[in-house]
Amino acid sequence: QVQLVESGGGLVQAGGSLRLSCAASGRTFSSYNMAWFRQAPGKEREFVAAITWTSSSAYYADSVKGRFTISRDNVKNSAFLQMNSLKPEDTAVYFCALRGGSTTYMRSSEYPYWGQGTQVTVSS
Repeated sequence: QVQLVESGGGLVQAGGSLRLSCAASGRTFSSYNMAWFRQAPGKEREFVAAITWTSSSAYYADSVKGRFTISRDNVKNSAFLQMNSLKPEDTAVYFCALRGGSTTYMRSSEYPYWGQGTQVTVSS
């Protein structure tokens, strides 16, 4: 099994920044993809960003392009989401997800491992 633990959420004013972290432990893979999703109250979970094993490619939802940056540290089995120019509509619980293998997906159903989530609240 894989355990994912997110941290770094909090309350921030619009225009501010936060950096989320996700630490993975447990089962190891020769390669794996990591992604961030978010879920606002009353809404479905949505894709935010994903990054390949080698960090050669990153993918973003249109709503966060140019504001959010995903990165990873394979030595520390960690992924990060730098969030800048935050907007009230970014308010949600943010989840880290992991999938073994080399193919990157943007659908939540493709990720078998999930963290517990961290709350991000952006005030106007």
